[in-house]
Amino acid sequence: MVEDKIFIDTNIIIYAYDVTAGDKHKVAREILIELWESGLGILSTQVLQEFFVNVVQKISKPISKGLAKDIVKDFLKWDVIVNDGDSILEAIEVCSKYRYSFWDSLIIEAAISGGAATLLSEDLSDGQIINGVTIRNPFQEKPKKGAAR
Repeated sequence: MVEDKIFIDTNIIIYAYDVTAGDKHKVAREILIELWESGLGILSTQVLQEFFVNVVQKISKPISKGLAKDIVKDFLKWDVIVNDGDSILEAIEVCSKYRYSFWDSLIIEAAISGGAATLLSEDLSDGQIINGVTIRNPFQEKPKKGAAR
């Protein structure tokens, strides 16, 4: 049985290393552990670049550049999608059709070109399917079965 690849957006990795992110930190760490164990995680050069900038400069308790570099080096063992000219043009199409920002569209395009079945992100529309990729927000609470609406 072939299992489906899962593309992770920058926020997932950031929360995994941001100890001040509360429940999101816990959820993100669990996601990364599962993806390391399964080998199904994919990401893009953009995700790694954004991760580095955010964890060394923008989170409440930044980590050192050396540690951030080591983390990026580890993630290079995953399937990493490199954004090229075709990716940019395809992202512009996604941007125009679905009205996401260019940068979010480039994330979506990387997930598509990487063959992901799922894109995990808190910044996009949960449940939306774009070119075969289902967007999921892992931090959104799911309604409990039988719960009143």
